[in-house]
Amino acid sequence: MRGTTTTPGRTGSPDVLVLGGGIIGLVTAWRAAQRGLSVTVTDPEPGGGAAQVAAGMLAAVTELHYGEEALLDLNLASAARYPDFVAELEDAAGTGVGYRACGTLAVALDADDRAHLRELHALQQRCGLESSWLTGRECRRLEPMLAPSVRGGTRVDGDHQIDPRRLAAALLRACEREGVTFHRALAARLLVAGDRAVGAALDDGDEVRAGQTVLALGSRSGTLPGLPDQAVPPVRPVKGQVLRLRMPPAATVGPFLSRTVRAVVRGGALYLVPRENGELVVGATSEELGWDTTVTAGGVYELLRDAHELLPGITELPLAETRAGLRPGSPDNAPLLGPGPLPGLQLATGHYRNGVLLTPLTGDVMGEVLTGGELPPVAKAFAATRFGPSGPGSRPGPRPTDPQEQNV
Repeated sequence: MRGTTTTPGRTGSPDVLVLGGGIIGLVTAWRAAQRGLSVTVTDPEPGGGAAQVAAGMLAAVTELHYGEEALLDLNLASAARYPDFVAELEDAAGTGVGYRACGTLAVALDADDRAHLRELHALQQRCGLESSWLTGRECRRLEPMLAPSVRGGTRVDGDHQIDPRRLAAALLRACEREGVTFHRALAARLLVAGDRAVGAALDDGDEVRAGQTVLALGSRSGTLPGLPDQAVPPVRPVKGQVLRLRMPPAATVGPFLSRTVRAVVRGGALYLVPRENGELVVGATSEELGWDTTVTAGGVYELLRDAHELLPGITELPLAETRAGLRPGSPDNAPLLGPGPLPGLQLATGHYRNGVLLTPLTGDVMGEVLTGGELPPVAKAFAATRFGPSGPGSRPGPRPTDPQEQNV
């Protein structure tokens, strides 16, 4: 339903206008409101977007990639905040978020993939991370449903998971309880006056002016009309297709999977995330296809084919859902945080595959900068201005019109 959810006792222009009601926009709004700022969020469907597709792996260690050591420090800092963040959010919202401290097992199925995983394990050790190498037999002892062809793997007890859909719902509820106003419309144009961002015009004809504006539109962040060229963030959409299956009740046959399982299959990444509610999330493809969010037969086939090689019993499970969403990619796969080159405009976007993992830290960072502070040391390397007006990346294409893409 479109319209505005108002907060009694608060009138006039807000201190902060957050453009985008995904989990990053919501956590920014919540933390800002907790610090005493009046906050408005504009989004046609707050709590939707990428959170409805994401698997929710809190995988600072098993998501480590070569050349991303600086991002690793950011991810680890956010992962360390998760237990306290979850406790605070669940208390504030009065609902759970599906947080599971279950650990992660990463495995390989052939010699080449095993060699690749060995290299990643060596990188993890060089970075001082806790990760144990296991033989194929040891992997199957932990997860008996794994295929006999599993050649080895790494056990990372510190990589956990959360349910992004429940996380988004809890953040929405916490924002409402904290007095955040929601305007259920799409930001149609950034308002600029005197070389300063002063709010946004909405697609329902309204305007919201604010002391500070936060650009948290995910993959759409670079397509907002009204952004001066020098202020356009280099954020692009990266498509991911995900499946959801239904596992049998654990009480009947024992747990189908007891922890998140990641794999390298034919050189490609695959993950299986078992939820406490019996759902099994399987993903994800990574496709540079612009704004396309079509679920394709090929994408579903590849996911099921690779998952079957890893876990043969998976093809007997009911298929509950297929979805495709857009990750907000940046040139270095890391977020853009804090003040941009345009005064009055703050950025919280470009989180790519780590949006759920970085939710607690992003909220803390944005809460601090919105109340007059500087970027804390842990976020300095991810300043929104680090690429410059002519840095890496290019201005994204036209603004999408699919409602499912509007709050990713």
